[in-house]
Amino acid sequence: MRMLALILMLGALVPGAPAAAHSSLKPEQLADLSFRQHPGAALPVNTPLLDEDGRPVRLGDYFAGRPVILVLDYLRCRTLCGFVLNNLATTLAHVPLAPGKDFAVVAVSIDPRDTPADSRAARAKYLQRYGNASAAGWHFLTGEESAVRRIADAIGFPYRYDAAAEQFAHPAGFVVAAPDATVARYILGVDYVPLDLRLALTEAGRGKISSPVADLLLLCYCYDPATGRYSATINDAMRVAGGATVLGIAGMIVLLSRRKAG
Repeated sequence: MRMLALILMLGALVPGAPAAAHSSLKPEQLADLSFRQHPGAALPVNTPLLDEDGRPVRLGDYFAGRPVILVLDYLRCRTLCGFVLNNLATTLAHVPLAPGKDFAVVAVSIDPRDTPADSRAARAKYLQRYGNASAAGWHFLTGEESAVRRIADAIGFPYRYDAAAEQFAHPAGFVVAAPDATVARYILGVDYVPLDLRLALTEAGRGKISSPVADLLLLCYCYDPATGRYSATINDAMRVAGGATVLGIAGMIVLLSRRKAG
């Protein structure tokens, strides 16, 4: 029954009507942009970045005996990045843990055009959404492309830039890292539950590494928030990827059913 629900959910995530956004990337370039999950992978803690005040920092500076929610996004995004950060902030507001003490949020921009000034504006915006403008433990960082790529590769976060659309194509979601800077859990999509986040942070704080979660191809790219639709190219890519996933799960159900019957 749980498998059937997952199949129906995956089918619902394959969009239908096209939106106006233009894509110059081919479907085969997009179908491989889901998270490549690496539970237990070590993060490159020595990666140099800049904080909101333009000061040089390293990724490892934010692992001070606490778990870290690590989000890769870009601050000029007009599609799903805002949904991820907004919903994360809103959900964390209902989690009875103290930011800065019990956990940290670290958002790293994948866009080399983003600046510390952009980071300051983003921090103020999402702390307002969180409901505490002076909350500690929220950090928005920028860096050179080569540095950010090292972080993206470590967590299995593929992304491509489309100059024609002036957008990055990348998966929606984030990772929760343990205090020793290893990947503990993946949380995919844009909808989050306070209890799930609390559990993820608590378990990551204890160093527990969770198994990979069910794959989900939800792209932050050529999505129109006003209509809730993707462009035709994205629809094609997600139909292919979603169809392959559904067929794979269906085949697994058949195989398990036969084994049980036998």
